[in-house]
Amino acid sequence: MLGCGGCASRTAAMKHCFYNETVGFFYNNSRKELTTYWRTKDVLVVALGLTVSVIVLLTNLLVITAIIINRRFHYPIYYLLGNLAAADLFAGIAYMFLMFHTGPRTAELSLKTWFIRQSLLDTSLTASVVNLLAIAVERHQTVFTMQLHSKMSNQRVMILIFCIWVTALLLGLIPSYGWHCLCALDKCSSMAPLYSRSYLTFWAISNLVIFLIMVVVYTHIFIYVKRKMTRMSKHTSFHPRYKETMISLVKTVTIILSAFVICWTPGQVVLLLDGLGCKSCNVLAVEKYVLLLAEINSLINAIVYSYRDSEMRSTFRRILCFVCYRNSKYTPTVVKLNTADRRTLSQNGHFTVDSSI
Repeated sequence: MLGCGGCASRTAAMKHCFYNETVGFFYNNSRKELTTYWRTKDVLVVALGLTVSVIVLLTNLLVITAIIINRRFHYPIYYLLGNLAAADLFAGIAYMFLMFHTGPRTAELSLKTWFIRQSLLDTSLTASVVNLLAIAVERHQTVFTMQLHSKMSNQRVMILIFCIWVTALLLGLIPSYGWHCLCALDKCSSMAPLYSRSYLTFWAISNLVIFLIMVVVYTHIFIYVKRKMTRMSKHTSFHPRYKETMISLVKTVTIILSAFVICWTPGQVVLLLDGLGCKSCNVLAVEKYVLLLAEINSLINAIVYSYRDSEMRSTFRRILCFVCYRNSKYTPTVVKLNTADRRTLSQNGHFTVDSSI
């Protein structure tokens, strides 16, 4: 009986949770520095972070507004682009919230506020990544069927968008509802001292798998387009605008892959190293920079997926010059078609050569 009582005591001690401790307690446990004053490095990071956040907010808000007011954008791919802009807009808000609650202010946070800060980031970044995957799959489908717009119904698009946000919310909120280290200090991560290392490993691997799928999808598109251009160059009957669009598509795919790899891979690798408990890896030295790099991708998304679309750029100009056009009602740009252009129309009546997205 005494032996069992001792086991029960040890079990109770092992299950002891530190819900009433401060954020500083967990930072000390993980040996992560928690400053009480503003250093030059902190000021620079916050200043740069707020600048990036404001630009991300404005550019993605512009994209969302353009998609809403221009009926030409009321198609599945643009709904997904709008949802990507919404996710990146949310990421900008989350990162701005982080900038206002970082540095010396971190020590003043309650555990609840700290979890909110991290959950906002995790949810927004997950939504952005999953949305990028959905766009990649949609583009793959439309390119290989020689269509500008997929035949996916609006209802299916809305269901897909709903699933994207449910997935993002689940992954973002899981740590707050149990997958943390408040009851197991030996499992706390270095970068996120209240998070379990196993969660960081899971999150990093999940994102890296998504990255791999995206690379495969876009590489397939790239190879297909290159082969199509090679075959097309042997014939003179193809419409010249088709070739121009193919070249533009290759450029866009190259930019997408380059930006994605540069902005996201470093952060995921650092998270994975921290999750695996690498003692010799100085992950804290690059933590803030890889997070900022991932946030910059929210800005690049708006540029790559939207600003390369001529109709989108035209709509942006109309929005930005709204004061000049306040006395005239907005009407979408009308494209006049000649006989040759009509041959490039798809069965649903839309250009197969107008988009390089």
